[in-house]
Amino acid sequence: MPRKITPAKYAEQATGVRLSAHEKLCAERMKQIQESIKELNKEVKSLRVEVSKGKGAISVLLFLGSIIAGVIGFLKWDG
Repeated sequence: MPRKITPAKYAEQATGVRLSAHEKLCAERMKQIQESIKELNKEVKSLRVEVSKGKGAISVLLFLGSIIAGVIGFLKWDG
């Protein structure tokens, strides 16, 4: 004899199935979001390194430029 399912039990089972599918979908989305965040963190770190290198290069160029300007100024003032 088949088991009778009451409408309340059927609704409860259907809700459970829908919740399970929704939870799987949300878990997949969260996984993708976490992967994206990890990639962005890597990109930010590499950009920080590049910016630091750029700042260092600019400071070296300014230093060399000031030395050259000082030497030229000294030679013109003296001569």
